[in-house]
Amino acid sequence: MATLEETPDTRALTDARLRRMSGTGKAPKVDIDAAVLPPGPRWPVLLQTAGLLRFRHAFHPWLQRRYGDVFTVRLVPGGRPLVFFTRPEHTREIFAADPELFHAGKGNAILGPIMGEHSLLLQDGADHKRARKLIMPAFNGHALRDYRSLVTDLARDEVAHWPEDRTFRSLDRMNTLTLEIILRVVFGVTDEERLRALRPRVTATVDISPGILLGWGYPRLQRFGPWKRTVDNQAELDRLMYAEIRERRSAPDLAERTDVLSRLMLVHDEDGQDALDDTELRDQLVTLLLAGHETTASALSWALYEIGQDPALLRRTQQAADEGDDVWLDAVLKEAMRLHPIIPMVVRTLMEPATIGGWDLPAGTTVGPSIIVSHQRTEAYPDPEAFRPERFLGQNPPPNTWIPFGGGARRCIGAGFSLMEGVAVLREVFTSYDVHAVGPDRPKVRNITSVPRDGARIRVARRPGVSAGR
Repeated sequence: MATLEETPDTRALTDARLRRMSGTGKAPKVDIDAAVLPPGPRWPVLLQTAGLLRFRHAFHPWLQRRYGDVFTVRLVPGGRPLVFFTRPEHTREIFAADPELFHAGKGNAILGPIMGEHSLLLQDGADHKRARKLIMPAFNGHALRDYRSLVTDLARDEVAHWPEDRTFRSLDRMNTLTLEIILRVVFGVTDEERLRALRPRVTATVDISPGILLGWGYPRLQRFGPWKRTVDNQAELDRLMYAEIRERRSAPDLAERTDVLSRLMLVHDEDGQDALDDTELRDQLVTLLLAGHETTASALSWALYEIGQDPALLRRTQQAADEGDDVWLDAVLKEAMRLHPIIPMVVRTLMEPATIGGWDLPAGTTVGPSIIVSHQRTEAYPDPEAFRPERFLGQNPPPNTWIPFGGGARRCIGAGFSLMEGVAVLREVFTSYDVHAVGPDRPKVRNITSVPRDGARIRVARRPGVSAGR
């Protein structure tokens, strides 16, 4: 195994990337004074930004009630406008628009210093098409079938060690499990020494506050306090990841391995020429980590919490798990994602003037549907505050009303993996345990995601006749 000391000087690479990414994602400037934008609050820009980042679950619905189905929020630095749309027909316009003119990468630029400039979420145009084409085979149906058995084994091992008749935070257990799935199934790491080194670095990368993300707009902050610790942690994570990439390229069994990293190393274009280099691999792996770790963990913890509040739903879900009814388990996961959105919005930046929902918007404006409001529209989801998995049985929800993975040409490439993983985990939990929710809970913002504030606390008891580890 390559020693960590033999890897590149990743601190220098990280510092250089941070300098580059602090200035990337630039779109045409908006003449804020001249632009006629949808209504929105006239608060100081910093206050609006804080409301959007920190209090999103109350802020989005309040804005919609106060200003209507289209509204504008202004963000630091410089009062940049972000225009939200909440009607499904407007969402359709945005998702169906020309991706050459509606740039998702520039809209996600706040994530650049962590994900890297080659991240699929940050690329646009030809670069995005190339990367998506190279990455897609690692997430097609055949690949997902290969991953399922390992995900199931990891879930079964995790669930077997849960404490019985004692309250615990399901979010913590789901974070532990989804991290292990990312490291073993996506990164393909099996060496226990490297796993021990990676786990705390990955956790520190995910567990950051919105204020840290805000700090990327002010590069000088990166020399101080929590921002400096984030930079230092990123450098160490990069060092570990480059060591794994370097070792994997020389692995004699590379062609036989089925993890995502190994698959990505083997992909080429039709001519057998174009492939992902080490930096691109690093950026895509970090993207998969951030997009697929805590997001899935949060959705699963909410699903356990909601099922644990209703004895009838618990019996129905246990029956589905026993009978291999993945359709019901899939519906449970999707309803948890609807009722408890993990990501608040999907954004695009206009490279040219465009008309959306009857509004003529200037180039440089960032636009996007509010997932929070879209998932609560009563015409699509009657009694939207109720947890009803049957909404997803036998029919799909109305188009452009369930959008946790975005939509259009930029729909999340890992959506199929996330749903497969979630169903496998729910099956293992509910074949083993009776699950009961403990106390109330509500969402809390953590980095770009939302998680249960109190961790979606539950108690479990092993079902009669079910042995540990089954």
